[in-house]
Amino acid sequence: MTAMLEVKDLKVAYGKILAVKKISFSVDEGQVVTLIGTNGAGKTTTLRTISGLIRPASGEILFQGKRIDATAAHEIVIMGLAHCPEGRKIFPKMTVEENLLLGAFTRSDSGVRADLDASYDLFPVLGERRSQPAGTFSGGEQQMLAMGRAMMSRPKLLMLDEPSMGLSPLMMKKIMQTVKTLQSQGTTILLVEQNAQAALKLADKGYVLEVGKIVLEGTGKDLLVNDAVRKAYLGED
Repeated sequence: MTAMLEVKDLKVAYGKILAVKKISFSVDEGQVVTLIGTNGAGKTTTLRTISGLIRPASGEILFQGKRIDATAAHEIVIMGLAHCPEGRKIFPKMTVEENLLLGAFTRSDSGVRADLDASYDLFPVLGERRSQPAGTFSGGEQQMLAMGRAMMSRPKLLMLDEPSMGLSPLMMKKIMQTVKTLQSQGTTILLVEQNAQAALKLADKGYVLEVGKIVLEGTGKDLLVNDAVRKAYLGED
């Protein structure tokens, strides 16, 4: 497989505090790869650094073979890497459709309308309520909107940060099914997810972060049955 994303010896600091401590991992084309770990492990910081929102202290980030660790965030989107952030970050007073169209702000091609329709096919509730203010949606519906908005940039790689946070079990299952659907349609996924079991069931490959370091890696299936992972993240003895 070809590595779509490569992170090499990445260090990220907030002032004198090192939040990410020389981590290396890769995401191959067509895969779902997950980063799991407790709060404060450095997962969100890693995604924000990949998408250009934070500058690394050192290390390299390569997307399709090109270094992007000094590239502006909007340029990274144009290259084909989209970030669906923790907490959704939708625009509550704007309509559903306006939120979705913002996801295509870097595009000037004629396919935007077709991709809007594809978002409505993927999430029918968005199409049914396209003129409604996004702030009136439930948490699960807002997550669908955030994912649809990210997909409007036509990403080759989609980064999802805690997509199931605060959702009911039923809605979480739907979001995870959508991740699988996007993968089947050709989108590569880098997933940060608090529900380790759900994430590892989906993932081709997983990495476990603890206090800014990768302490375990393997296939999703292997990590699901790993004793250390089961005790620390799956609530099993």
